[in-house]
Formats: sequence, C-alpha cells, structure tokens
Amino acid sequence: MGKVTGFMEYERVEEGYAPVAERLKHYKEFVIGLDDAQAKVQGARCMDCGTPFCNSGCPVNNIIPDFNDLVYRGDWQSAFTVLDSTNNFPEFTGRICPAPCEAACVLNINNDPVGIKSIEHAIIDRAWQEGWVVPRPAAQKTGKRVAVVGSGPAGMAAAQQLARAGHAVTLFEKNDRVGGLLRYGIPDFKMEKHLIDRRVEQMEAEGVTVRTGVLVGAMPKDGPGAKVTNLAQESVSAEQLLKDYDAVLLTGGSETSRDLPVTGRELEGIHFAMELLPQQNRANAGDKVKDALSAKGKHVIVIGGGDTGSDCVGTSNRHGAKSVTQFEVMPMPPEQEDKPMTWPYWPIKLRTSSSHEEGAAREFAISTKEFVGEKGKVKALKTVQVAFKDGKLTEVAGTEKDWPADLVLLAMGFTNPVSSVLEAFGVDKDQRGNAKASTELAGGYATSVPKVFAAGDMRRGQSLVVWAIREGRQAARAIDEYLMGATELPR
Repeated sequence: MGKVTGFMEYERVEEGYAPVAERLKHYKEFVIGLDDAQAKVQGARCMDCGTPFCNSGCPVNNIIPDFNDLVYRGDWQSAFTVLDSTNNFPEFTGRICPAPCEAACVLNINNDPVGIKSIEHAIIDRAWQEGWVVPRPAAQKTGKRVAVVGSGPAGMAAAQQLARAGHAVTLFEKNDRVGGLLRYGIPDFKMEKHLIDRRVEQMEAEGVTVRTGVLVGAMPKDGPGAKVTNLAQESVSAEQLLKDYDAVLLTGGSETSRDLPVTGRELEGIHFAMELLPQQNRANAGDKVKDALSAKGKHVIVIGGGDTGSDCVGTSNRHGAKSVTQFEVMPMPPEQEDKPMTWPYWPIKLRTSSSHEEGAAREFAISTKEFVGEKGKVKALKTVQVAFKDGKLTEVAGTEKDWPADLVLLAMGFTNPVSSVLEAFGVDKDQRGNAKASTELAGGYATSVPKVFAAGDMRRGQSLVVWAIREGRQAARAIDEYLMGATELPR
C-alpha cells in the first residue's frame, strides 16, 4: 500500500475531455489522460484491501492493487509488467471498458472509487511510448496448427496466447482489416484504430499469420447476415479448416442486430446502427464508401439506450444532424445507485456518455408504434409511453406522440453471431443462437464438434471487450491443454 492515509487525503480525479465545439469537428480521440502526478495521486487512493474486490470485479482479473501501488511509487515499467500479465490489450480496455472493477472498489461503498481505468490507460500509453511493449515469440514451436476464426478482441487475445505457447496460429477475418467489431463497431472518437494495427504488427512478429477478407463457411445471399459477410473476398469451408488444423477456435462477434418489426419498417431511412458505424470508420480510414448514410441536416431518432445508441448519437452530431433524440424503452434509472444494495456488483444507474453531452435529447419509457412515411421515405415516428405493470410492459393511455424523423437508427442490441459460421461446423447452439460450450476447466470452451472451440460473443452473446479478452485467453489455455496434454498459459 503506497500511502496508508491516501484514500482519506485525496479525491478522485477524472480524465478530461476536449471542448465539445472542438471535438465535434473530427473523429479522433479527445480524452485527456492523467499526467504522472495525477496518476500517482489516484494510485495513492488505493487501500490495498485484504480482499480486493476490484480483482474479481474485473473480468480479466487484473492485479489492480499492485499496479496502483507501483504507479504511486513511480515504477511505471513494473506496473506495466503486472498489467500485461493479465490483459493482452490494456489500451483497448483503458479506453472503452465501462470499468466494473471501479464499481467493485471497496472505496466505492461510501466514496468515489479509485480511478482504476484511468491508471490502466496511463500505464499502457506510457509503456508504448517507452518501448516496453515488444514481441514475445515462443522459444520452441510445438508443430501444432490452430485456426482462429474472427479477429475481434477474443480472437486476437487467443491468437496471441496460442502463438506464445509455440503453436502455428492463423487468424481469419472476413473484413479487410483485423479487429472485428472493435474496428468497425466502436467509433474512432472512442478508440483510434492505429491501436489495433500496432498490436497486429506485434502478433505477426510473434508468429501469427493473418488472413483478412476470408469468410469461413458459405456466403449467404440474403438475410440478416448477408450485408456483413458479403464484404469478404473469398471463402474457406469448415471441412478444409478441420482437415488443415489441429484445433479451430470460433470467436466471431454478435452481429445479428435486433429488429423492430412495426408498421412502416420498410420505409427508406430506417437503418441498423451497424450500417452507419462501420461506414463512418471505413471513411475515416480513407476508404471510398458507396451510398454512405449521412445525418447532416436531418432529424435523427436513435432507438436503443445503450452504448451502441450512444455511438450513433456521437456520430450523428459529427455529421451535423439537425436534431438527435435517443429512445429507451426502459424507465429512466436513478442518478445515484443504492450502493448498500448493489455493491460490489454492476449497478443500475443513469449513465451519461460524452456523446450525450455533445447534444441529444433522451427519452425513457417510450415505445415506437409506427413509422410514418412520405413517398417511400420515413418522415415521422408514432410513439407511446410505457410502464411496467404486473411484470409486463403496458402502454400508458393518452401519451401517444408524433416525432419528426428523417433518419432512424436501430440500436437495440444484437441477438447472436452470423449463423452461417456455426452452421458450417455443425456445432450445437444454445437457446439464443450462440455456440454451446461450457467454461469448465476440464474441456472448457469445447463445442459439440471434436477439436472445435468457441469463445467471446460467439459463445456468450453480446458482451464487453474485456469479457472477450478474458474468454480468448481462457480458450487459448483450454486449446493448449487439449493439444499438449498440459498447459502453462495463465487462465
């Protein structure tokens, strides 16, 4: 513990943001990280609890009190070593993780938690600047070959761990660049994509072979998965992978968007969030995007109150939307959680993102009944307020309202991965359409098909980047043990 009385002497210091008027002019990151002195103060606030709930609150089980103490003492390189031992990509989580570790911080019981996420962000940025992040190729090769299908955070983490164990790993990605939903779902203003590119360079130096533009399984001609899978330039069959590799790990993202089948859904101007967000990221990367969606000068309605909806708000404002309104069917949560009731678990409370602060009206307990069009294009929405009664969502009489809308973005979450991949391998699915695989230590992450494993969104459904990293690491350990009979990879 760096300073015994630190938690009583110092207040939490948040990372800063560039002014709204300035950051709306571009798509680059605008977070102002902690300087060395601020990070030291945050590290001093850590109480080094006898039972550090932050460790278990973190899905990758970061050894948080240790790196907090090391930052307080100014030993940044050792802090990086500790952080790197549990998390392959802290620069991802340090930017976009919602920080369940902070919700679990003991100081959060009756005070503001330690700024764990901001410390993590500071450590990894310092590590890259100092050149401490280097390739770590295996000293010996095992002669075993592993195919990892899907290059999001789960696939990247698994591929890196397996390569470091000495296996010959090939990472397959249907898009033209590595990163999965991390690249084409997360806006650049939250995480710039050069962060992914430099990790890919590190992984290739460690022996990972990357194949982009390759779809595993048949390309669907129509249906929900067609738009995302038809970006691939070639395909490879599941049978070929099973023949060529000793193990196959499926780590695709949850990409099937939840739809809203109400009257007028067929009107022009109604799109899934995952039509808008990837287009913008491609444009930011310098690609020419044909028939790109634009919110400029339009009344935008975003249906869905989660992170994806927030990303649509930020993107629409950067386009120059006339107005942006975000709908959430659930009632407005309290501004402050009931800490004695929820700690150390993730609390339900009102969360206002940087995108909301840039300009957006937020409506809660509201349901869309109909899309209204003119000459085949959406022009308005008809809504009604809703309330929970006897455990059911019911309409509130007399609350119907019309909203002007030139662009509607559906951001209500995702139901399951593109089914063609799972069907190609013939693996059993759970009730939600995800790959059915247990996380038990013995035979963990194995599907119903011999030598085929699944992790990340492909197995658990729509989730956080930090959960994807955890599952990728654990699946790598399970595969290494399956191939070698034992493993030294961390859990």
